Amino acid sequence: MQNQQGQMHQNMHTGNIPQNLNHGGHEVLDVHEVLRGSIGTMNQYMMLSQHVKDPELLDIMNRQYRFMQDEYNITVECFRTGQEPPRKTQTYMMNQNNDFVYGLKTSSPMRPMQNVNEISDEFISDCMLTACKTGASMKTLAALESTNPVVRRVLADSVPNCIEMAYEISLYQNKRHYYQVPQFGQQDMTQMSGTFAPAQGMPMQQMANMNMNNMNNMGNMNH
Repeated sequence: MQNQQGQMHQNMHTGNIPQNLNHGGHEVLDVHEVLRGSIGTMNQYMMLSQHVKDPELLDIMNRQYRFMQDEYNITVECFRTGQEPPRKTQTYMMNQNNDFVYGLKTSSPMRPMQNVNEISDEFISDCMLTACKTGASMKTLAALESTNPVVRRVLADSVPNCIEMAYEISLYQNKRHYYQVPQFGQQDMTQMSGTFAPAQGMPMQQMANMNMNNMNNMGNMNH
């Protein structure tokens, strides 16, 4: 396989194109949305950080911001050059444990804020969670539309990090009853989790063998 450095790609109308232009139209538009979304998320984190009261939430915000900034720079680099970035996408490691508390407790109905003085850690963590979930969706869509193999891989590697960040925030919220998780009763849960059974064998291969045998039998009959 030819090295990406200096590799040329074919456009049926304009001829060969260099590696830095090795992007399809859908890819360009979707990656633009991803990068604009990343900037928006980081700007949102920066603006909301001055309103955070809980040191734990501020620590999560700072760690996630630094990681997002590094991923953003990697994505910009490979999108601009079409080549391997100077460093690989890292894996985000959260500090939370994964013990969710299930069940609902009575709480006040939610409503839009009436003024900025109502900005709270619950509101801020909600914004962070929404941004991470949106990032995961946008990067998945862009990766599926990417023709450049490096950009596709960088975007795909970034999706699990968005999921991990969202999970970290939801755990933080769950501990403070901002994010409550309903659960089925034990009988319903057992029935639902036991609905599916493992797949057995290779039915497609069996069908192929049957078709081959049928063809052979038909050939023998013609003779």
